[in-house]
Amino acid sequence: MDPTIGAVARVFSGIKPTGPVTLGNYLGALRNWVSAQADDDCLYCVVDLHALTVPHDPAELRALTLELATVLVAIGIDPDRSTLFLQSQVHEHAELAWLMECTASVGELRRMTQFKEKAGDHEFVSAGLFTYPALMAADILLYDADRVPVGDDQRQHLELARDLATRFNHRFGPTFTVPEAGIPAVAARVMDLQDPTRKMSKTEESPQGVVLLLEDPAAIARKIRRAVTDTGAEVRYDPEAKPGVSNLLAILGAATGQDPCVLAGKYEQYGPLKADCADAVVELVRPIQARYAELASDPGTVAEILSRGAGKARALAGPVLDRARAAVGLLPR
Repeated sequence: MDPTIGAVARVFSGIKPTGPVTLGNYLGALRNWVSAQADDDCLYCVVDLHALTVPHDPAELRALTLELATVLVAIGIDPDRSTLFLQSQVHEHAELAWLMECTASVGELRRMTQFKEKAGDHEFVSAGLFTYPALMAADILLYDADRVPVGDDQRQHLELARDLATRFNHRFGPTFTVPEAGIPAVAARVMDLQDPTRKMSKTEESPQGVVLLLEDPAAIARKIRRAVTDTGAEVRYDPEAKPGVSNLLAILGAATGQDPCVLAGKYEQYGPLKADCADAVVELVRPIQARYAELASDPGTVAEILSRGAGKARALAGPVLDRARAAVGLLPR
């Protein structure tokens, strides 16, 4: 029997500050972060150390980190119900990462598909890009997390974290909680508006296909009204045969809380669907943008939230790190 049934589960999730938050990020994952606060003990981490694995501009990283943390509060992450913090402000992450690097094998890290994809044919590939799954394992294991919500692209990394925890416990005695993969509540799979066969993600690859959460409402509406549709005039929810119109129906459904299949029956043409979808998304982001503007006008508010969150996180992480240090034979501080 699952020991977390009937009890409050501890949930850990992290997000990397490598670009503006998109509508896909929000509808696909972050909105579930907000709803999880009602039932779970949630730790939400801006994993800024992970952003160092690839070339970056320091000033831009600082700006994106603060923007992301502010967005998380603006969408409804409540610092009184959840622990919101920056990875780099909790030194235990980096220290436990070394123990995880010494637990993982080179072969395991080589098999990580994301490393192969991101390394590509680049002339310079940092060692951090190779070993960052060990840091990700440390992120999770530091908090005795019961559950880690992950998408398909991160499932391999969570499996490695589970393997490393099990191996460490076998070698050195019971130390870490072995987390389960979280099965997120049904979430929209938001696709690129100009290429609905791929997920909505990077603006530099498809500026007109990606909607940003903080984007000007008129620009949001314009992008949605110009979204690619499909051959044939029939409006139906069929992601395989009609990916363009299905994407619009999925977005409209997520924004309004309605079933995309049911919505499809209300439309006979693409134009009205696009117009309604644009209006619904604009209304969805309006309160978020207003709250963001309020928070951004006083950056000290978010800085205080992050400071308080880091303190709460360190109080949880410290004993786990001490446990791991003792297990491997390091003398106490």
